[in-house]
Amino acid sequence: MLSVRDLKVSYGGIEALKGIDLDVEEGKIVALIGANGAGKSTTLRSIVGLVKPESGTINYQGQDLTKMETENLVNMGITLVPEGRRVFDNLTVLENLKIGAFSRKDEKNIKNDLEWIYSLFPRLKERTWQLAGTLSGGEQQMLAVGRALMSRPKLLMMDEPSLGLAPLVVKEIFNIIQQIHKEHGVTILLIEQNANVSLRIADKAYVLETGKITLEGTGAELLANEDVKKAYLGESVHHG
Repeated sequence: MLSVRDLKVSYGGIEALKGIDLDVEEGKIVALIGANGAGKSTTLRSIVGLVKPESGTINYQGQDLTKMETENLVNMGITLVPEGRRVFDNLTVLENLKIGAFSRKDEKNIKNDLEWIYSLFPRLKERTWQLAGTLSGGEQQMLAVGRALMSRPKLLMMDEPSLGLAPLVVKEIFNIIQQIHKEHGVTILLIEQNANVSLRIADKAYVLETGKITLEGTGAELLANEDVKKAYLGESVHHG
């Protein structure tokens, strides 16, 4: 579905990505883990056109994305849930969700999808008319995911969905991610500070260190890898 080859990105002469390769197969969950500053967010931002690569290719279902505008990618089925949630604070829950469907014209299906989102996140239904800025952090994350799903993505990319959330809320969010994947066949590319949780649900995973992919394998293989355990799975260690 998605193939990234020799992707290089620089900021002011500093190499953020040094020629990375990664693949996302359709119907899979792929995790990208690494320390803060490794280049994880840059990778996602490059895929959706928010950062222009210095060189390399980003191929999605046979099309080169490197010269496409971000808004066109949504119509192709690619959606990003950004780090920090970034909901529209002064709009209601419902208004935020409808923004996720801005490119769609199928009003009946939009209504059905709203009900689907509310079934995934009952707390959002209870807060339909509440301003998004007054929601808790966990509720805002649910809203950010719901807003992304309203575009009916084929590839859902998520940047640190558990950042700043309590453990119980993290568990709830990851249960929803698995439900979206299993019941609706959405392909997911996930970068996450909680490597332990993300590797447990990942079909494939990559370790990114200072702009380079240093390890890859199944989620289970990386969970069992001693280097990964030491660097990313310590109980008191958190990586962004």
